[in-house]
This record gives sequence, structure tokens and C-alpha cells, in this order.
Amino acid sequence: MRKQTNLPLSAVAVNDGFWSGIQSIVQNTVLPLQADILEDREKSHAVENFRIAAGEAEGEFQGMIFQDSDVYKWLEAVSYSLAAKPDQGLNARADEMIRLIGKAQQEDGYINTHFILKEPDRKWSNLRDDHELYCFGHLIEAGVAHVQATGKRNLLNIAVRAADLICKRFGSEKTQGVPGHEEIELALLRLYRVNGKKEYLETARYFIDERGQTPGDEYRQSHLPVREQTEAVGHSVRAMYLYTAMADLAAETNDVSLVDACRTLLDNILQKKMYITGGVGSTFHGEAFSPAYDLPNDTVYAETCASIGCCFFARRMLEIKPDGQMADLIERQIYNTVLASMRLDGKRFFYTNPLEVVPGLSGVAPAHQHILPERPEWHNCACCPPNLSRLILSLGRYAWGEGDGTVYAHLWLGGSARFSVGGGVSVTCESGYPWKGDVLYTLSPTFANAEFCFAVHIPAWCRDVQISLNGSPINPGEKDGYITIKRVWEQGDTVRISAALPVLRTYSHPAVKGNAGQTALQRGPIVYCFEQEDNGAPLSALRLPPDADINEVEGKMLTGMVVLTANGLQEEGNTSALYTETRPAVKSAKLTAIPYFAWGNRSPGEMRVWIRE
Repeated sequence: MRKQTNLPLSAVAVNDGFWSGIQSIVQNTVLPLQADILEDREKSHAVENFRIAAGEAEGEFQGMIFQDSDVYKWLEAVSYSLAAKPDQGLNARADEMIRLIGKAQQEDGYINTHFILKEPDRKWSNLRDDHELYCFGHLIEAGVAHVQATGKRNLLNIAVRAADLICKRFGSEKTQGVPGHEEIELALLRLYRVNGKKEYLETARYFIDERGQTPGDEYRQSHLPVREQTEAVGHSVRAMYLYTAMADLAAETNDVSLVDACRTLLDNILQKKMYITGGVGSTFHGEAFSPAYDLPNDTVYAETCASIGCCFFARRMLEIKPDGQMADLIERQIYNTVLASMRLDGKRFFYTNPLEVVPGLSGVAPAHQHILPERPEWHNCACCPPNLSRLILSLGRYAWGEGDGTVYAHLWLGGSARFSVGGGVSVTCESGYPWKGDVLYTLSPTFANAEFCFAVHIPAWCRDVQISLNGSPINPGEKDGYITIKRVWEQGDTVRISAALPVLRTYSHPAVKGNAGQTALQRGPIVYCFEQEDNGAPLSALRLPPDADINEVEGKMLTGMVVLTANGLQEEGNTSALYTETRPAVKSAKLTAIPYFAWGNRSPGEMRVWIRE
């Protein structure tokens, strides 16, 4: 059933005017910063836990019960970085962490510093709450990424021992149970594709099929068997990881019922439970999904990890079937919520991603305590920063695919990739995206007379698209969000996509109460917001009339950034009274909107995505 395969890390390179700079910040600033924090006994204690478990230091376990996973995700991100750019310093730090993990691992393959140090008699006693399988999963993912990036097997060997322990212990004829936080499922499937060991596939299948067979809860998606679930519920990160594993298993086993379940759940999210920025999981109560159309902007949770998990899910669905809706979903996530979670200098990070902020509300009521006007340097629950790093540094693998004699370009991401179709072909992409809708692909087949298909995703926002082959206009038609060109390709053939990037006004379904009478601005994949820095306060007093012209100007925060301006209106209170029978006065005001991902990089203040018309 898998229509496409992931390209190996060595086959993809990113050389993009937008993302290369961001990846460089993650490589040169974020990864060293995160390593410093993970090694800091006061800020994280994560590495120190391994050092104590390895017998090289004295002390007690500190931190969250899943603290080990922060180290594993950092190692996975470093692996992607090393695949793109050698770095002796990062490589040495990674090897030292791997050495400590290996020394801390117990003889049977068990590795979890919380239970080794703090509660050795409680191992495996509470799969629902204790995150052991979640941590094992991130170790396995890091091991796979590390060997693929470096060729070294030191971390993979640790991961294999851990995976073998899981497979030996859990299954229908063994210990029964499913993890409270999904992750091990998709990790085992990833390991299975590396070495083909059937036990990994079968154990992943067991964990997925067993979920919901005994009474559980919606919070952990264990209320029903997975094929009977029709609505995204519960903890949003858990849900995204489960759905990712379901799609992955379906592709490996040709399970149509699982594909149908994934599609149903995805449609529920896209049609009723996703913010315009791509944020998912709207309530702070359980970091969870809430009822359909309940998408408040000021108390929104929209955890960074949930959007990252949504990218995982969409990418797995793309492997089953080329579907422009999935590529659009990845675009919406990476250019908006995911990128907004990191300050532009790479030194501070959001855990939650609001669409409206009024400083001073935070801490007034529990519903607002998670809404911050500034990104913190770190978090007690630090799952999001290393998760962000591993996604951004592996972005090249989301841009390309191949299968059924077709080369796929899912994202307009500058760089190059090598494919096996047609006897071998290299494709380079020159892109001005997201600020310009002009993309040039150059194809270089290894052999003459190579016949294959080249399919390029055309984003749903596109208007007035022109396509040319070797400079001559063509009209290949569009299906499922892709244009496909089948021909005998020659060295140096080019395909150019040119699309206008109009500013689009977007409106919500009437059932989304908080957006009634308001609009949001989008240009290409970028959602915009208004900040107090440019527009004054309160932002709730601003109006953008329906007939107002919207102009594009170059911003100052990032090379090529497009900022939007318009002549709007601002209400003024006529008296100091809280309520009055007099209609507020209105004056002209110049409105400025910046990309949502860039908010919170100047002085703290109000921010909002939706503006009254």
C-alpha cells in the first residue's frame, strides 16, 4: 500500500533562501544551547540523571518522569544536523551522551533513569501514566536517525537491545497493556524498516490493535478500538503520535480499515478542530482536543509538539496516497505554529501557541496561565524545544518522495534530492518561497531516454498558476493537488512553477464563536497577525474594512519578509465610563500585520490573528 518511500538522509540537501537560515540557527545556536541546558544540573538535570545511573556521579533523579526523552530527541536532531553538516563539537557531545546512556542501560536492555534511580521496584507497573514506553520510543527513533546520519551503530545497538526487551515482554500471549502516551508504536515501525525484524512490526501492531479493547479513557485515546474512533479526542500530542503509527502500520500491512480510520480522524481535525495557524488541541485542560468548533483564540493551548506530530501524521498519509491536502497541512504547520514556537534568534521557545494575547491576563485565571507574551528560555516539561529541532533539521525529507515510477515534490523547498526512478535522477529546486511564488526544478537523469513522472504539489491557496517545461508553457492538468508530467527526460530539463501570491482574507465557520465578524489575513502559506508594537493598544479596537486595500512592504526582521499594511479604523472611547449609550467614535488608523511566526520578537505587548471587519 505504501505508494512512496522516504529518501535516505544522504540523498537530500536543503539550500533554501528561507529555511537554510533557520536550519543554520538551529544547528549553530539551538542545539548547543539545548545541550548546555540538558547538561545543567539546575535547569534540566537530564544528562546528570544518566551520569548517576551510569555510576559516574552521586545524587538522586530529578525532573519529569519522562526526562530521558529530552536527551533522545536532542540526539535525533543532532543526527539530522550531522547528516547535513559535519560538526566535531556536536559529534563529540553526542558521543558522550550515547556513552552515558549505554553505560546506564541495564543488562536486559532496560533503560529509564527515573525507575533505575528512584523506583526500581515499580518498573512496568503503570503503563498508563509512567511514560516508560514513550521514552523507549524516542530512544529507538534517535538510534535509527543516528545510524542513518553517521553510519555509527553505538546508539542503534542500545536502541535494539531496548526494542528486543519490549518485544520479549509485551504481546497477546505475554504481558498485556498499552502505553498511556503513544510513541513506541511508530518507533518500532521505524526500526522495522531499518533491519526488517518482524517482531518489531508485530509488537507495534499489538499496541495499536490492543488499544481500546478494554475500558479506557478518551484522554489517552483508549476509549474505543482505533478503527472505531471517528473523532479526535484527548491529549493532542498523544493523538497525533497514535494516528501517525496507525498510518504507518496501514502502509506496511495494506490495512485498508486503518487507512479509513486515519482519514476519518484527519477529516474531523481539518474540518472542525484546527486553528488557521495549524494549531491543534484547543484546551489547557489536559492539553487536549475539545468539542467541534471550540477554537478560542485567547485560551488556546495548541502545543508545539501537537503541530509537529500533525506533520508526522500528514507525511505518513502522503506515503499512502499523494494528496495535496496533506502537503498543504504540512505547509500550514511548519510556516506558522511550528516556526512561531521559536524566537527568531533560536534562544527562547513557546510550549503553547496563542492566537490572541493581552499581557496581564496571564495568571489572573487558570484558563490563561499558560498564555505568555514572551517565549521562556526553557520549560520544566521540555518536550517541545528538542522536538522542534528534530523536525526543522529533517525538513528535507518532507519535501520529496518517490514511488510507482514518480518523483514527487511535496513542498516548494530549495535544495536537491537524488532518486532511483528512471535508473537514477537528481533534481534541484531553486525557490523564492514563501515570499515569492516562483519555483524552478532542474532534472538530471543518469541515463539517456529515462522515462518517468514528475509530480509537483500546487498549494491550495494558489491563484493564477503558470507552468512551463524548458521555457515553453504547458498545461498538464491537476489531480489531487499535484500536476504530473510524464515524459522521456533529458539532462538539464526544467520545470518552472509561477504563482501569484495575493493577500487572502479568511473567514471561520459561523460556529466558531470567537471569530464572528472577523477576518484573518494569509499570503501564500503565511498567516499574519497584528502586534501592539505596530498598531497600539487595545488591538480589539481596530477594524479592517472589507473594501480596504492591503499593501505589501518589506519587513526588517528577516531577509525578504513581507509585511502587510492597510488603511483601517480605530474605535475611541468617548468617556471613561465602562458602559455608555453613545456609540464609540472612530478614527482612521494605519494597520500593520506581520507573519504570525515572527510575533513576540520585539517588545512584549498585545497580539491577535483575527481582526474585526
